[in-house]
Amino acid sequence: MTERYGTKPIIAAGASLLSRCLLILLVTGCARQPALTHLPPDAVILAFGDSLTYGNGVPPNQSYPAVLAELTGRKVVRSGVPGEVSKDGLKRLDKVLADVKPGLVILCHGGNDVLRRMNPAQTEANLKEMIRRTRAHGAEVALLAVPKIGLFPEAWDYYERIQEDMQVPVEYDILSDLESDATMKSDRVHFNSAGYRKLAEATRAMLQEAGAL
Repeated sequence: MTERYGTKPIIAAGASLLSRCLLILLVTGCARQPALTHLPPDAVILAFGDSLTYGNGVPPNQSYPAVLAELTGRKVVRSGVPGEVSKDGLKRLDKVLADVKPGLVILCHGGNDVLRRMNPAQTEANLKEMIRRTRAHGAEVALLAVPKIGLFPEAWDYYERIQEDMQVPVEYDILSDLESDATMKSDRVHFNSAGYRKLAEATRAMLQEAGAL
């Protein structure tokens, strides 16, 4: 890739960044999350995903679902399968929903799709189908956005489409921020206890903004 320096590229980059920020504001309604129903104290939250949900790198009581239960006062069921790609998560989702009967599902899936260079359009389709199936079981949904691989990770563009099309809350930044911070990680991909706590705190903040808490 050829790098260019000077006034015009800087202006172009700034204009591109401004356009992206304006698009995000339009999509998210000036950064407001789509609304969720308030969760009663006895509600069950299902954390569904792969190794980041499972909590690779820390004991189970330091995983983000365990910390989220502590922060919210709700029961949080951890259902993460290390190494799982989104198409396989979609296959097991219905049984987990039937067994757990959650009021809310937090989806954090697609990271292994990224690592394996799978088609992002298929990941987007799988996530949308997970949302449809979750709603068919009577539960609401929120998403944690998985970042692209890069020097400065950022969420995939398809999360903006999912939020707009499906009207679901999305936490765009926390996984990108944690993946960029070596002090929050236990290995190249997974977090340490401090990182998972920050993930849980950001998830709680998203749920609070959406009205679930």
